[in-house]
Amino acid sequence: MSFLASRVLFRSGSVLLSRQASGKATTGAVAGKSKEKWDLLAGVLVERLPVVTKTMEPIEAKFKSILDQIEFENSLKSNHELRKETEKRQAELLKAGKIDLDSEALKQTAQDLEDAYNDELSKFKPAPRLTEADRKGDLCSLERKLEETLVLLAEQKLGGKSYYLLPQGQLGAGETSLRQTAERVLRETVGDSLQVTFYGNAPVGFYKYKYPAAAKRDAVGAKVFFFRCVLKEGSPNVGEGSVKVQWLDQGELAKTLQEPYYRSVSQFLL
Repeated sequence: MSFLASRVLFRSGSVLLSRQASGKATTGAVAGKSKEKWDLLAGVLVERLPVVTKTMEPIEAKFKSILDQIEFENSLKSNHELRKETEKRQAELLKAGKIDLDSEALKQTAQDLEDAYNDELSKFKPAPRLTEADRKGDLCSLERKLEETLVLLAEQKLGGKSYYLLPQGQLGAGETSLRQTAERVLRETVGDSLQVTFYGNAPVGFYKYKYPAAAKRDAVGAKVFFFRCVLKEGSPNVGEGSVKVQWLDQGELAKTLQEPYYRSVSQFLL
């Protein structure tokens, strides 16, 4: 029994020592990983919302026509329609000589008003949905793709190359929140001309990337937290002579942005 007990104790001690060694190795790996430093950045998603309603698809136009017909059939007659019916009866009485011509025939009738309204309507020309910026392919203009939501991209340097990205910048000294950083970054990137409203203090998206080996500094990479804001109605565009910008819809963003970056950004596009 003493021999068996000594063997059990020996095996137990070996297992305990191996577990302690494994635990130290894991702790060392975690500690090494936790020492990695990342730069914190705030990115800004600036949206110009649609200016006009979207053109209806054929099935939508057909459905609208059906709803309009149902509404017309269920609606009561308007004052104008009632007046037309009254004047029609009066005209029949006038023709039969049962009412005074001087008191009734010289009035402006509902039909006269309707003809005048139709004439005025025929002269009305709605503004075209296709603008001059669309015809010229001007990606810098806010007056393009009025039916779509447009997103602001600004030309920025990463390493030795320039890319069109959402405006982004590093957390500054004295800034207590990334929302403050986002507001500053937008001003520094495109100037003070843009008038925007931020939706809140919480980021809507996240993206991280590692710096190239040649560009590595104290940090191994950057973690970008994106904040959404909307362009106020009547806001002017980015001032001329400042950074190069583009206003793109979702399809154009997919072609312009790098694939991993677009994959993260697309998660919070509406």
